[in-house]
Amino acid sequence: MARPSAPVYVVGVGMTPFVKPGQEGAADYPELARIAGTRALEDAGVAYDEVEQAYVGYVYGESTSGQRAVYELGMTGIPVVNVNNNCSTGSTALFLAAQAVRSGAVDCALALGFEKMKPGSLGSTYDDREQPMLRHIELLAQISEVKFPPAPWMFGAAGREHMAEHGSEPVHFAKIGYKNHKHSVDNPYAQFQTEYTLDDILASKEIYAPLTKLQCSPTSDGAGAAILASAEFVERHGLAEQAVEIVGQAMRTDFESSLSTRRARDVIGYDMNVKAAQAVYEEAGLGPEDFQVIELHDCFSANELLLYEALGLCGEGEAPALIDAEDTTYGGRWVVNPSGGLISKGHPLGATGLAQCAELTWQLRGTADKRQVDGVEAALQHNIGLGGAVVVTAYQRAER
Repeated sequence: MARPSAPVYVVGVGMTPFVKPGQEGAADYPELARIAGTRALEDAGVAYDEVEQAYVGYVYGESTSGQRAVYELGMTGIPVVNVNNNCSTGSTALFLAAQAVRSGAVDCALALGFEKMKPGSLGSTYDDREQPMLRHIELLAQISEVKFPPAPWMFGAAGREHMAEHGSEPVHFAKIGYKNHKHSVDNPYAQFQTEYTLDDILASKEIYAPLTKLQCSPTSDGAGAAILASAEFVERHGLAEQAVEIVGQAMRTDFESSLSTRRARDVIGYDMNVKAAQAVYEEAGLGPEDFQVIELHDCFSANELLLYEALGLCGEGEAPALIDAEDTTYGGRWVVNPSGGLISKGHPLGATGLAQCAELTWQLRGTADKRQVDGVEAALQHNIGLGGAVVVTAYQRAER
């Protein structure tokens, strides 16, 4: 796949702290959107009336909540597209905004995502129609014992499968939780900022073995935003010093393997992860070895382990060795989830992908404070939603 003829740049990012839902006095979604959107505009140094289109993501909310959210920034009559793609909603908004700029339709677009969630495990909203994940769940039920809530069961089953096939052990999954909680200590936006011992991770409440509570992402309230711009816009506004280029981006949805396999990893989207990553590497002219920092979708530690292999950081079955060598933290070959990831930073579904974008933008600019990774030249983002869609994005500084 050839590189796009029209480059796309992230010129401004902003987010709110991610917090536990249901707290008294917590901000409503319009306020969350206002804070994140305003911070992104201020970071870019542009006014809202220069934004020509807005793509606004959320999973839990009424129709046209996207309009209500961005009206906090201004009411300029621009197209506002409401986006809902399960846990990959935020990165889908980013993908669509980038498409709009890359196509030449606009010079400046806003991608914004927010979520105001209910405490506790995710549940369905409507019970009078087929659930979109029904076929995935029915297939997995033929492979694995059924356990509710479904999300930890589905990812936990894939973790058990890896243990049976490749010899990974519960401690490998726990080490991922340990790493991500340790990273979040230096992230003021993270829902959790507490470091735990490995024994703490292993001893926390079992959700679905090998997953314990401290290896599972929490429900969260929060918002994130990014301003995307064309080369002409960057030049006109003098933004080259802070601009981060999207050098590769791909979205993929489920392949037949997701519903015809006898493998738990395929039910949770392994094939679409692999194919999206490969498309991005080809477009960007980069390989896994060329990235220094990665934000990936660690909704559960089992998914992060599987993603090491799907994204090509190591070969199939080699993730445990990568973990034992501490190659995915500071001092290793990559720093994965310096933000704390979904496990510790939090997971407000519509905002997750845009928070990842913000973290990687700060890393590439060298402004990530105590989380800063040394010598960042390229960064990789992965965000998935079951049912299913995945977006993978590669970034470099504009001058590179």
